Amino acid sequence: MNYLWGGMILLGILYGTATGNLKEVTEAAVESSREAVSLCIVMAGVTALWTGIMRIAENSGLIDQMLKKMGPLMNFLFPSLPAGHPARKHMAVNMIANFLGLGWAATPAGLQSMEALGKLEEERRDGKAPGPARKKGIAGNEMCTFLILNISSLQLIPVNIIAYRTQYGSTDPTAIVGPAILATAVSTGVAVVFCKVMDR
Repeated sequence: MNYLWGGMILLGILYGTATGNLKEVTEAAVESSREAVSLCIVMAGVTALWTGIMRIAENSGLIDQMLKKMGPLMNFLFPSLPAGHPARKHMAVNMIANFLGLGWAATPAGLQSMEALGKLEEERRDGKAPGPARKKGIAGNEMCTFLILNISSLQLIPVNIIAYRTQYGSTDPTAIVGPAILATAVSTGVAVVFCKVMDR
């Protein structure tokens, strides 16, 4: 990626110099930098707000209550995952954050989930946990399913996209909600079917 972006920047500078438009290239670079900083500030505020709400929900026990209600869904998606395994909570937090369109807030829980699932695979190889054991370095079914669902990411409220649209002056920033729900519902449905087929 470094070579790709570096090459694009160098190509733009060379093209601007060759065509006598170097001043416009410089102005565009400065304006883009200003806009990037402004957007980062807006997104940092939105992310801090929703990450804080997720932390409050976790500390208040709301996440644990939601996890209990999500039990049948978790059992359907991850049938080989033991009922009391720590990965379930991390996965639930990740899925809830993704439902709310908070990809950045979902990332830490996603990493914790994969770490816990990695330990589960080690326990299976050592015969300390039930379930099919995979060779070292090969992801288990739960890891693959979780990753695919995380990528497909059903979103009920695409907070980040709404914030982007607001930042760029959209007259109706929330108009994206309906299409986003439809698109992510389809992608998640396809992901679930794919995972179930591949599990067999």
